[in-house]
Amino acid sequence: MNRRDFLQAGVFISLSPRISLSPNEKLNVGMIGVGGMRGADHLRAMASQTIAALCDVDEKFLEAAAAKHPGAKKYFDFRVMLEKEKSLDAVVISTPDHVHARAAVMAMKLGKHVYCEKPMAHNVAEVRAMSEAAAKYKVATQMGTQIHAEQNYRRVVESIQAGTIGKVSEVHVFVGGAWTAKGLPVHNPPPEPPAHVKWDLWLGPAEERPFSPRYHPQGWRSYWNFGGGHLADMGCHFTDLPFWALKLRSPLTAEAEGPALDEHGAPPWLIAKYEFPGGLKLIWYHGDKRPALLAEKGMDWKGSGVLFVGDKGMLVSDYGRHKYYPEAKGPEKSIPDSIGHHNEWIEACKGGKPALCNFDYAGALTECVLLGNVAYRVGKKIEWDAAALKARNAPEADRFLRREYRKGWSL
Repeated sequence: MNRRDFLQAGVFISLSPRISLSPNEKLNVGMIGVGGMRGADHLRAMASQTIAALCDVDEKFLEAAAAKHPGAKKYFDFRVMLEKEKSLDAVVISTPDHVHARAAVMAMKLGKHVYCEKPMAHNVAEVRAMSEAAAKYKVATQMGTQIHAEQNYRRVVESIQAGTIGKVSEVHVFVGGAWTAKGLPVHNPPPEPPAHVKWDLWLGPAEERPFSPRYHPQGWRSYWNFGGGHLADMGCHFTDLPFWALKLRSPLTAEAEGPALDEHGAPPWLIAKYEFPGGLKLIWYHGDKRPALLAEKGMDWKGSGVLFVGDKGMLVSDYGRHKYYPEAKGPEKSIPDSIGHHNEWIEACKGGKPALCNFDYAGALTECVLLGNVAYRVGKKIEWDAAALKARNAPEADRFLRREYRKGWSL
């Protein structure tokens, strides 16, 4: 009896550890969220495997994906899909942030490997729940920080770890643009959800809101109920570089400054500051804010980037390029090329080494990123107790670290 026959026969198996596939055997994959740029990207990236099930709350997105994968079963509710599709090996989650943890934790409890878009979850407590579930159920995981697999980040990590610019004391992460909103969307009269959108399923665990075209399919990131603005969206991509290069985990403190707080919508600009053990400082900027050091040192760097400040020089990088100030030569290549971001995870699902952005690494990164939003919303510097998952000096932060779930949607 081969593995597929074994599973389809309904024989009871322990979920921990899972039975490994052979390298040549294809994964049975369920896709949760198949619309938009990311959903389409993930479908293409997973085409080497068997796309066994598709799930989306938007029927138009679902039908478009099904036309390309006619053999896949179709679902609107991922809970139903996970309960019915017993032979799934793995799931890919590319929904809005507020659904990530509910889908991922359920899948991991059922022994499914999980790939989840960034940020890992909507809030810090959900991120921790996902990290702990991955460890408990011994499944292969990966967060969607695709740039981690590219050449430029690897060369920067090698250089920082080799001491090319000396000991790094601070890092400035600056990203232009912003997801922003002021107040709740106002419609008079309120629009009904389109017939092709299952609005109650779209809301999932989040506090109930009337449908608005400002939420679906794109603008949800601007609203705290569903996303975390520009910091949550882009922070995991850019802050990934210093986390990897400097082997960071949990910050000791987090604070933030921005415009007057809006209860419902994310800000058009933000500066978040973190301090780590050993005195390292990491500062995040978005909107029209940039580190003053760029102008002070006459650095001709255009666009977004990550600026490492060492005692022997500075290095600034973005997705695809980096530059030393003053000019310097980096070390010999030491980090192997990636087999591809999704392929790393596929290999891990089949018993290979863990993917580099697994939930242990990505969990610490995402918790740090989201703490910047918490500090901004609390309006004070947070003294962070990572083990207890609380702000020692700010009990009022707790309501931003976790959320109450609608009935039927708790983790």
